[in-house]
Amino acid sequence: MAAESTSFIRDAISSYAAVGDSFTEGVGDPGPDGGFVGWADRLAVLLDDRLPEHTFRYANLAVRGKLLDQIVADQVPRAKELAPDLVTFAAGGNDIIRPGTDPDEVAERFERAVADLTDAVGTVMVTTGFDTRDVPVLKHLRGKIATYNGHVRAVADRYGCPVLDLWSLRTVQDRRAWDDDRLHLSPEGHTRVALRAGQVLGVDIPADPDQPWPPLPPRGPLEVRRDDIHWAREYLVPWIGRRLRGESSGDHVEAKRPDLLPL
Repeated sequence: MAAESTSFIRDAISSYAAVGDSFTEGVGDPGPDGGFVGWADRLAVLLDDRLPEHTFRYANLAVRGKLLDQIVADQVPRAKELAPDLVTFAAGGNDIIRPGTDPDEVAERFERAVADLTDAVGTVMVTTGFDTRDVPVLKHLRGKIATYNGHVRAVADRYGCPVLDLWSLRTVQDRRAWDDDRLHLSPEGHTRVALRAGQVLGVDIPADPDQPWPPLPPRGPLEVRRDDIHWAREYLVPWIGRRLRGESSGDHVEAKRPDLLPL
């Protein structure tokens, strides 16, 4: 079922800043310049199309691998300084997948950041986490993610924020919506999230994010096992190794678009 298209736009959005981690940076959606595109950049294009040429401005402050407190310390003050009409705030996912974290406590810190942002900018759109029931390694965290999502929706209610509900976007549960690492969206997955975000904001969108995927040929158990072994060797083992060493994929990475600039 498509998201209800409730418009939170009283006037056309002329500036937008994206705040978050790898999801919002666009990891998994490579661009022509060697960087990443991603759903936030694609949403910016949809918003830009509503306005006269060169009047829309966009910043993307997101950096891969960042935890909620890092996002709050490094990106939220910059978003407040820019004071755009719209901020998308997707944070806490990397905290939730860490062993031993409490989704209730993470949500309390999330709410403080939302309160801070809503005092300084126009509209703040928040996002839920994805449904991980079919994601290796992460599927056992499904209940924890669902708990956090419930808090995110409650925070959104309290502060009048639109919600980009990724849990209900069933088309991204298809494996073609995900990159080979199975942790980040593919270009098509990012596109569908951007379309859903536009839908939530009441923007005219060029395609339906809920459009079913074409059928896939069936895969036998040997093919599935071969793919799983390749994924574990190429992606899972290095991912675990970085965490054991206390490293982040975002170490030494800067925001790709720190200023509000025309597209």
